[in-house]
Amino acid sequence: MRWQGRRQSDNVEDRRGSKTPLAIGGGLGAIVMVILYLIMGGDPNEVLQQTLQQPTTETTKFSPREEELAAFTKVVLADTQDVWDSVYQSINDRYEHPRLVLFSGSTSSECGFASAASGPFYCPPDKKIYIDLSFFDELQQRFEVEGEFAMAYVIAHEVGHHIQQQMGTTTKMQQMRSGISETEYNKLSVKLELQADFLAGVWAHHAQRLKNILEEGDIASALKAANAIGDDRLQQSAGRTVNPDAFTHGTSKQRMYWFKKGFETGDIREGNTFATTELH
Repeated sequence: MRWQGRRQSDNVEDRRGSKTPLAIGGGLGAIVMVILYLIMGGDPNEVLQQTLQQPTTETTKFSPREEELAAFTKVVLADTQDVWDSVYQSINDRYEHPRLVLFSGSTSSECGFASAASGPFYCPPDKKIYIDLSFFDELQQRFEVEGEFAMAYVIAHEVGHHIQQQMGTTTKMQQMRSGISETEYNKLSVKLELQADFLAGVWAHHAQRLKNILEEGDIASALKAANAIGDDRLQQSAGRTVNPDAFTHGTSKQRMYWFKKGFETGDIREGNTFATTELH
């Protein structure tokens, strides 16, 4: 993927090296910790002071690999901004840029506690994308997916969730959650995730058109990443029986299909996964 020397987005919060004492995702967590401390005979004020303490930042020297990944992520975010600004302008609308949070180890979000184990995610309440850069190494080591464009696909997928938030799709899903079964909600979640894959493909289509970012093998790399993180593949690799009712992101085949469709059409109107019963 061609990315060196291009604009980096400044819409990034770099929390790498920050430490948030007892960062457990909100007031309820703090209350639980106070109760536990009382049972153990301690002074709850000590817990409250630590919990309410602002994150402290230490001067951290990052490896060249870490700094390269941070620069790469900022360039890809800038590319998504440019592409979606253009797409939204073509439909007489305005694209609202999300913020991206780089963190190491753990951090807090309005969706709760975030850790490296959770992987990259988008938090609708604060409209931020959270990424621990170690995930990109995991993508290579655990999932055996090589190539920078595979990492770009992951970022573009999370940006796709931001677009769904801006379109109101995410809010509608949240409103439906209490009135349907877990199995039915999982089916909607699959459609949401596949649409985000589609939107990542749309981004790739227009980024290539506008900036000629792709090199040989890039699309194959993204498709390999989509294949590696399909629900069926993940269940199999964990030694579990494949259970479609538990799918929340879609099968490997479905994820590849929708990314590829987005890339080939470049048309945001072609990605209404909620209007079709056949997700391929």
